[in-house]
Amino acid sequence: MAEETGSPAEPQDASETAPTESAPDSKPGGNKRIKALIVLLTVIIVGGWFGLKWFISSRSNIETDNAFIEARIVPVSSKVSGTVARVLVNDNQLVKRGDLLLEIDERDYRLQIEQAAAGVGIAENETGGEQMKVEGARAALQSAKARFDQAVVDQKRAERLYSRDVLPKDQLDRLRTARQVGEAQLKEAEGALKRAQAEAGLATKAGSKAKIRQRKAQLNDAELQLSYTKIYAPREGYITRKSVEAGVNIQAGQPLMALVPLQDAWITANYKERQLTYLKPGQKVEFSVDAYPGKTFNGTVDSIMAGTGAAFSLLPPENASGNYVKVVQRVPVKINIDAHADPERLLRVGMSVIPVVLTGRTSGEVLKELNPFK
Repeated sequence: MAEETGSPAEPQDASETAPTESAPDSKPGGNKRIKALIVLLTVIIVGGWFGLKWFISSRSNIETDNAFIEARIVPVSSKVSGTVARVLVNDNQLVKRGDLLLEIDERDYRLQIEQAAAGVGIAENETGGEQMKVEGARAALQSAKARFDQAVVDQKRAERLYSRDVLPKDQLDRLRTARQVGEAQLKEAEGALKRAQAEAGLATKAGSKAKIRQRKAQLNDAELQLSYTKIYAPREGYITRKSVEAGVNIQAGQPLMALVPLQDAWITANYKERQLTYLKPGQKVEFSVDAYPGKTFNGTVDSIMAGTGAAFSLLPPENASGNYVKVVQRVPVKINIDAHADPERLLRVGMSVIPVVLTGRTSGEVLKELNPFK
C-alpha cells in the first residue's frame, strides 16, 4: 500500500517543479526590456533637455563667424621735401607717441633761416631810411604851406592897392599866378608826404614796423619748415608699410610709413539681417580668435551700421533691373574690445573672430515665441 500511494505522488512533484525551473528563463528577458526602455527614456530626456538648452542659447546668444579685427591706420608723411638723413625705426616696431621716426637733411632749411634773418635786418635799416624820407617830405610840406600862405597875403594886399589905383594890373596878375603856383606846390608836397608815409608803413594801423613784422614772419616760417625735417610718431602704435630708407629723396605729402594703434582695435562683425532683431548697443560680447584657441575675450556692442555691406559697396546691387533673387544681407556691427584684454595675446588687424552677443533674453521670452496662439 505504501508503494501504491507513493507512486502517484512522484509525477505531482515533477509537475510542480517544472514551472519553477522555467521561470528563471523568462525573467532575464523582461529585465532587459525594462532596462532598455529606461535607457531610451533617459537618452530622450537628456537629449531633449540639451536640445532645448541649445535652442534657447541660439536665440539669446547671437553668433557669427563672419567677423574680423580692424584698427585705424595712421599714415605718416612729410610736410617738406628733401633727402632722408636717418631712419630710426624698423618694420613692425612698437613706438610711443613723440618718438623720432626719421630725419630729413636740414642744411637747405638752415640757409633759408639765415636769409630770412638777414631780411629782418635789411627791413629794419630800410625802415630807418624811410623815416628820414618822411621827415624830409614833412619839412617840404611845411615850406610849401608857408609859401602858399605868403602868396595869399600878397594877393590880398595887391587887390587892395589895385582898387585904389596904386598897383598896376600886370603886377596883380603876377601875384595871382604866384598864389596858384603856391597852391599847386602845396598839394604836391602833401602827396609826396603821403607817398613817403605809405612806403614807411605809416599810412596803416600797423605802423612803421609793418615791413619788419613781415620779415619776421618769413623768419618764423623758415624755422617752422626746419622743424618739419624731424618726423615724430603722432601716437602709440606699430610701424608697418615702411617704404623709406636713408638717402632717398622724398616730396612733401609722400607717404613714408603707416602706424597701427592696435590698442584701439575693434571687431567688425557682419551679422545676418534676421539676427539683428534683439541686437542693441551696449550688450556684452564674448569672442574667440582663431590664433588663440581656447581663449575667450570680452567686448561690448558699440553700434550698428546704417545699411548693409552691399549698399555701401563699390558697385551696389540694382534690384530693380533683371530677375530678382533674394539674398540674405549682412549688416556690419562694431564691437569694442575690452581694454583689459590679455596683453600677451595681441589682436592684430585682419584676424578672424567668432563673436557671440549676449542679448540677455530669458528662457521664457524665447519659448514665448513658440506659442502658436499668441
